[in-house]
Amino acid sequence: MPTDPDTGYDPSLGRKFVFVTGGVMSGLGKGITAASTGRLLANAGFDVTAVKVDPYLNVDAGTMNPYEHGEVYVLKDGGEVDLDLGNYERFLGTDMTFDHNVTTGKTYEHVIERERAGDYLGKTVQIIPHVTDDIKRRIREAAEGSDVCLVEIGGTVGDIESMPFLEALRQFSHEEDPEDILFTHVTLVPYSKNGEQKTKPTQHSVKELRSIGLQPDVLVGRCAERLDPDVKEKIALFCDVPTDAVFSNPDVEDIYHVPLSVEDEGLDEYVMERLGLTDEALPREQRSTEWRELVTRERTHEIDVALVGKYALEDAYMSIYEALKHAGIQMETEVNVQWVDADETRDHHLERLEAADAVVVPGGFGSRGTEGKIDAVRHARENDVPFLGLCLGFQMAVVEHARNVLGMTGAHSAELDPETPYPVIDLLPEQHETEEMGGTMRLGAHETQIEPDTLAAEVYDATACTERHRHRYEVNPEYIADLETEGLRFSGRTGRRMEILEREDHPFFFGTQAHPEFRSRPDRASPPFVALVEAALESTDTTERNADATI
Repeated sequence: MPTDPDTGYDPSLGRKFVFVTGGVMSGLGKGITAASTGRLLANAGFDVTAVKVDPYLNVDAGTMNPYEHGEVYVLKDGGEVDLDLGNYERFLGTDMTFDHNVTTGKTYEHVIERERAGDYLGKTVQIIPHVTDDIKRRIREAAEGSDVCLVEIGGTVGDIESMPFLEALRQFSHEEDPEDILFTHVTLVPYSKNGEQKTKPTQHSVKELRSIGLQPDVLVGRCAERLDPDVKEKIALFCDVPTDAVFSNPDVEDIYHVPLSVEDEGLDEYVMERLGLTDEALPREQRSTEWRELVTRERTHEIDVALVGKYALEDAYMSIYEALKHAGIQMETEVNVQWVDADETRDHHLERLEAADAVVVPGGFGSRGTEGKIDAVRHARENDVPFLGLCLGFQMAVVEHARNVLGMTGAHSAELDPETPYPVIDLLPEQHETEEMGGTMRLGAHETQIEPDTLAAEVYDATACTERHRHRYEVNPEYIADLETEGLRFSGRTGRRMEILEREDHPFFFGTQAHPEFRSRPDRASPPFVALVEAALESTDTTERNADATI
């Protein structure tokens, strides 16, 4: 039977699919549950990939407010996607593409384009089969080349937005061999006031799922503590699954411990048995233990890092938090991130900034909070505090240098202040020729050439680096000669674009136009973040030695 061009179905491929849905409420952690399952399957020797389905009408996450949706994660091909794709990359140790993110907007846009082009030959275009066929095709194409594909359906069962996707999964279950598909449903198991674990939310959620033709094979209960054995039996009885198909996913201190937790529950073994992968899996004694060794590594040092931003929401800077954590793992250091609101630094958070062992100024768009970020850069520069500027943080370091070192009063980015007398950050001349705003964005992985004998060369231990970008404005070429005085140096460049800056008059001052946090992994910490943590440790050691000498 040949491949179906509309659905991508090819019975000869024999790929395995794990579909993950969520019930009761959003934000339960079904993405982390899926990613943890994938990590364990990868440990067992399988090639695992993932697809994140987002039911919103946006084509991508590029224009979404971080307060509503968390950070916009950027893939190597420039795709702007949901932050869950970042978790999949970090847990699975693989690079995703924009094809691994399926949205309602992307699907409907394609179907309508085909209808306008006459591809449906006069047929009435409908949700079934045209939209659902496109959904199935996208999932199958993203799964190509892998042994197992995890497919997370965003939102909560019962949401009207996710209905076409759940219907596509129902059709999937009829088209594929039953042994090649596993449905996992993640639900909330809350405690009542008397301390009893309540199963009713799970029962109703599964009932909702079954009403649309989907029967879960595995149930994962998100809970504060592991599910009691009698609670598992009750869930199994009322939800029509075997008792050994009910698993706990209790709260843990660190999300990287979730694979260890669900492994202790035996989730990986059940999934492999249910998918017929047991014989192909590596024996338990031969499976990789690197993840467990990394995430349980002892921390012998501790530092405080001030993160100076404008979104008082950890998800808005998730990749930065994780990159600092990865650097801490490598340096055996507990990194405590102290939030500093760039809007309120002077009034409420100045003490927190001044007490920090290092300062990170992240990226962002818009003018709000930029003066606070500039103040944070100045504090780090004047007090020899290790500094890392990312994207907008890099640009604000340029602005701070122009204003406070070179005396260019009112210097700024033309993006934030079109009337600035010194537009040290601006669009390049060739960018003005592009009328569409999206056409001037620089997205995805780009290579930067690094000058030898510089801090950047030491950080990367190379003459070039490849990092992901998400920005529009650049250092204005007209000011580069003036800017590269009084200690500042651009040590990384791509043609006319200034990519990395550093200060020769500072122990560790590093800014990058890129977002190195997007490539950081627990087993491959980002070099700039590792260097920042190392510099902070050296700074705190020096301070302690000086204090001891004084005493």
